[in-house]
Amino acid sequence: MGRFVRRLLRNLLLALFLVLVAGPVVAVILYRFIPPPVTPLMVIRAVEGRGLDHRWRPMDKISPALPRALIAAEDAKFCEHRGFDFEALQKAYENNESGRKIRGGSTISQQTAKNVFLWPGRSYVRKGLEAWFTVLIETFWGKKRIMEVYMNSIEYGSGIYGAEAAAQRYFGVSAAKLTQAQSARLAAILPSPLKWKVIKPGKYVAKRTKKIGKATGAVRRDGLADCVA
Repeated sequence: MGRFVRRLLRNLLLALFLVLVAGPVVAVILYRFIPPPVTPLMVIRAVEGRGLDHRWRPMDKISPALPRALIAAEDAKFCEHRGFDFEALQKAYENNESGRKIRGGSTISQQTAKNVFLWPGRSYVRKGLEAWFTVLIETFWGKKRIMEVYMNSIEYGSGIYGAEAAAQRYFGVSAAKLTQAQSARLAAILPSPLKWKVIKPGKYVAKRTKKIGKATGAVRRDGLADCVA
């Protein structure tokens, strides 16, 4: 029995190593060089009947106005941190503990890890895996690749994923032709892409778009997007 138990434990540890260490490392290294073909969220939404419009475009085929808008809206310290903005996480924790509306503190790196490798949800298991994948992509990808994958995996509406699909659907242009105003509009809906509208937005999204547009100018002026330029 002792030998059987030891063999079982050894096999269990090997399985855990493959699932939690080797598998993620191999997947991250693979996606460093090839575009992720589909994400778990895309599959889930497709099963729900929302469709799937996803068109990968390399960084040099996407307007630089978009990463600047995304950094302005989502993660002003993107080029500075190593995957986690602990000050933002602390503020989010304090905000949520006070009973006010839930506020996230996730960086673009964390969101990319979640979007590409994991499922939606708020469980501790998923958050732990998100942190692990965030460390891996920061280590093996670097900022430019993280932003490239992020822009190509973002959900921009029902069945719409990535900058190219969004640019074509909403503005009738390629991602390379997105203006600063259009980029700000796309960035403005990201907290709730299935609720908020790019075309004919409500007052809140319109106000948020204007704020992001102004912040984008500061991002460009202060070099906050230089790591992806």
